[in-house]
Amino acid sequence: MATAKKPRRLGKEELRRIIEFCQSVESRGLNPFLVEVDDLISVIKEYYPNWEDPDDLCLDAEALNSIASIIKLQSEWIKRRASSLYRDPFLVEEKLRSLPIEKIVEVFQKAWHPVVEFEQITIGSLGAAMKYWNALAPLDERWREDELALAETGATTREELVKQGLLLSETFSSELEDLWNELKSAVGKDGKISYWDFVGADTYEDTVKRAYLTSFLITYGYAALEVHPLEEKIFILPYQKQISKEDAQPFSFPIPISFEEWKRWREGREG
Repeated sequence: MATAKKPRRLGKEELRRIIEFCQSVESRGLNPFLVEVDDLISVIKEYYPNWEDPDDLCLDAEALNSIASIIKLQSEWIKRRASSLYRDPFLVEEKLRSLPIEKIVEVFQKAWHPVVEFEQITIGSLGAAMKYWNALAPLDERWREDELALAETGATTREELVKQGLLLSETFSSELEDLWNELKSAVGKDGKISYWDFVGADTYEDTVKRAYLTSFLITYGYAALEVHPLEEKIFILPYQKQISKEDAQPFSFPIPISFEEWKRWREGREG
């Protein structure tokens, strides 16, 4: 009889520790991924067969509810960082752990730029230096040179795209509706399609135009984005009916449509 009570007493203490730990993480606003959910659930499963009294079962349910609150916090934590392009060290670490050694070596080789330092002055380097300085114009003449104008980057507008011939003003609404119908027919059984597979076209100009129109589909409630930061994948999910702007996607997610990105997409499709 004494051996049966001991596990029950220890189990109740373990459940109280789980509840206090989860409440502490939640009240202090700590990183919810500090909690090893699998370990806590295994403790609850270990002692569950010992519970007979209603009070013990209530304590068990409270512990499970505390763990559920932590799981909810983890989900909200990922959504907040995914919507702001935040790359948490945890996600980076998980991404690295999922890669094979060969892929990590390949990424390292592409990003590795060793620095070569030349510590000895030779006759050749002195001659090159003298030739460089002798070829320079006098200092007062160089100061009179016109300064280069700096151009700042910014967001484009529909009017600018119309001027560049990428968009026709009078057909904007019909183009938007045609693209929406194309999106709805292009998705698979899971109701979504890869962002680049949809906006990508044979020319870079057409790709920019499709990406611009797609941004209006999302803003006006015709479609939504699904972002997977860990896998670095973006999908588009069309709505069968337009939703209100209040119910549309609440966050802005910038996606670069550079010429280099377009070339990589096209080479991957052709390969």
